[in-house]
Amino acid sequence: MDDKNIMENLLLTTKGVCDLYLHGTVESSTQNVHQVFDKALKDSLCMQDDIYKKMSAKGWYSTQQADSAQIQKVHNQYKIS
Repeated sequence: MDDKNIMENLLLTTKGVCDLYLHGTVESSTQNVHQVFDKALKDSLCMQDDIYKKMSAKGWYSTQQADSAQIQKVHNQYKIS
């Protein structure tokens, strides 16, 4: 397994953890539990961002600019009148 695959696996795992912590935060029944999940979520989001930035810097996570006409089309499609 090369470095790119390792980073992709780390990113996917971290995103999954963020999802679990989000649900834990939303569904927590007490303030103490909510605060613990919320802190874990924030820490995990920071970790996810760091992994993304490192992958992006190496060219392992590329994005493309969205076409403004396509953005407007989708915006109009879901616009609430």
